[in-house]
Amino acid sequence: MKIRTVITVFIGTFLLSSCMVVRPGEVGIKQRLGKISNEALSEGPKGYNPFTTNIITLPTRTVNLEIKSSLPSKEGLTITSVMSILYRIRPSSAPKLLRDIGRAYESEVILPVFRSAAADVSSRFLAKDMHSGERAVIEAQIRDRMAEILEPKGLIVDNVLMKSIVLPSGLANSIEEKLQAEQDAQRMEFIKQREQLDAERLVIQARGERDAAVIKADAERQRVEIQAAGDAAALRLQAEAQAEANAGLQESLTGEVLRYHAIEAFLQMARSQNSKIIVTNGDTPFLGLPAELLNNDQK
Repeated sequence: MKIRTVITVFIGTFLLSSCMVVRPGEVGIKQRLGKISNEALSEGPKGYNPFTTNIITLPTRTVNLEIKSSLPSKEGLTITSVMSILYRIRPSSAPKLLRDIGRAYESEVILPVFRSAAADVSSRFLAKDMHSGERAVIEAQIRDRMAEILEPKGLIVDNVLMKSIVLPSGLANSIEEKLQAEQDAQRMEFIKQREQLDAERLVIQARGERDAAVIKADAERQRVEIQAAGDAAALRLQAEAQAEANAGLQESLTGEVLRYHAIEAFLQMARSQNSKIIVTNGDTPFLGLPAELLNNDQK
């Protein structure tokens, strides 16, 4: 009974020790009697012989390796920086990486390659460029230089980030003063442009008011001219009408008509009860009636 129990415990221990789980974000590599297998094991449970074989796991997820480094600048200054290297292992290249470099690939390969690439790239830029838009260019060039060396080994560099830059105090003050001067110059340029726009607006407004006054004066002049022309035309038409009326009246006043009206007026005056004196020239009933008109009519 005791022997069976021992055998059962031994078998259970053997089975448990011969099984391993490769977690998500990792890759497994079997090492049998010191020899690295070329097969990369994906995540999940894996069985192996614990007496001759063991399984080594390497991370395939993105790893953030933070480094504090001193970078040389183009003018010979030393810039203190904190940078992050975002890298990952290509799963299919994990066995080769483990065989050629080992598990200390960060200190053996990544850090030396980074220091060399960062120093080479930063030495081609001025210190002030690390605080300007050139910062992204510096990061991209460091990443590209590292990728040329590390990707053939199975290490993929996703990005290189300059998290902080510490410039020498004198240079930092100079950069701040320059930036302040540039901001002041931009502010003055803005003020100048605004004043110029205001002046142009006033000029346009004055021109508009002048044009409006000219248009108003011209319209008033045209109105007066039109009114004067209308009044002149009305007077001309009135004169022509009066002339036509006079001509018509003159044609209608014949001698007989005038003699009739003269006699009628004479009779009306004669019927009046008031005392009166009638003066006549002997040819017409009233003094002032043209005798030539009556004589002509009688003829």
